[in-house]
Amino acid sequence: MGHRYEIECIVPAGDRCGEGPVWHAAEQALYWTDINRFLIHRLDFRDGSVKSWFFDQPVTALVLTDREHTLAVALGSRVIFWEPATDERRDQGFALAGWPQVRFNDGRADPRGSLWLGSMRNNVNPDGSCGEVGGTDGVLYRIDTNGSVTEWKRDIAISNTLAWNADRNRFYFADSLADRIWSYRYDEQTGDIANECVFFEGFNRGLPDGSNIDREGFLWNCRYGGKCIIRIAPDGVIDRIIEMPVSNVTSCTFGGPDLRILYITTASNGAPAGERLSGGLFALRTDVPGLPENCFRVFG
Repeated sequence: MGHRYEIECIVPAGDRCGEGPVWHAAEQALYWTDINRFLIHRLDFRDGSVKSWFFDQPVTALVLTDREHTLAVALGSRVIFWEPATDERRDQGFALAGWPQVRFNDGRADPRGSLWLGSMRNNVNPDGSCGEVGGTDGVLYRIDTNGSVTEWKRDIAISNTLAWNADRNRFYFADSLADRIWSYRYDEQTGDIANECVFFEGFNRGLPDGSNIDREGFLWNCRYGGKCIIRIAPDGVIDRIIEMPVSNVTSCTFGGPDLRILYITTASNGAPAGERLSGGLFALRTDVPGLPENCFRVFG
């Protein structure tokens, strides 16, 4: 099961809860967030420089849009459009009912250009410190390009793992506290999901956090508290286990010019004493490339 990878901490960011990595191919840059410090970071692939921006709420997910210079950002309570070059911020229009008792968590665009966002009971206090985790207040939403919002799943503890395969006919979604990843049939014409079935559960190392999918259709699932990433075959069988140097592995995405660098975010919240690199951004080279990021299509 074990594969040997050269795993490097490329940015010792010290993130409380690093999350939401997204590769911006046009800029050759990686963006990611720190939920508890209300930050977005940007790593320039060419020179290794890092820049960070502050926000007024937890920043939970980042999504490319069809306007190259604009990202869609899920804050705790709402979605905004943000232009890193000018730091211009404007509301997209969707505000989460129930904030601050609930907040957004993971989010990604689907192959047809809709934005999917999952919520959870809010575990981030106004000062960024950690609150209680629990409940099943989460909802899985889809925001279409015309702004209409539909609900696809309720009674979720912690929404995580939004991924579509290369054939654009499968969708994967996880509830971290339920320790379960589901698979759905995805209809690219309508954007609808159906036929929910359990894809993966019962692994005894950590809980399923964020995931990404490679060109062969294998799901790379980060295990929060499990000190590893697992690559799961399309039939739900573990293909390999990637051992990580820190415990709380939160999310990953494929980047670099050839989409063969797996960028991995981690969290220092609740990490064991002595884990100096917890909260860092890690990278490893993979033998199989990932898929290009989907864009939220709103401008054209």
